[in-house]
Amino acid sequence: QVQLTERGGGLVQAGGSLRLSCFVSSRSWTSSVGWFRQGPGQERDLVAGISWRGGTTYLADSVKGRFTISRDNRDNTAFLEMNSLKPEDTAVYFCAAKRLGSSSYDVFGQGTQVTVSP
Repeated sequence: QVQLTERGGGLVQAGGSLRLSCFVSSRSWTSSVGWFRQGPGQERDLVAGISWRGGTTYLADSVKGRFTISRDNRDNTAFLEMNSLKPEDTAVYFCAAKRLGSSSYDVFGQGTQVTVSP
């Protein structure tokens, strides 16, 4: 069974940085890992994703140039480095994984709150 454990949320001032991590148990059952976010009254949107094999990445236009996604295959962990944070980045951030054979992210973590103050 795939389980995701997120760490690293918190409160930061605009312009600051935060680093989120996501440990993926049973990583070999997954092909990719990513991060979604859901702001107040908004839908949950994909922010970044990376494949375990090859490291192919995806970044939403809203975070390109500010966020970086990476992974450590030995430690079964993915990271989201967030720089130049803006108040509009405030959201609950969810780690997610694609199980093998799935075309979409189908396993989600519990989420971690990121709050960016003006």
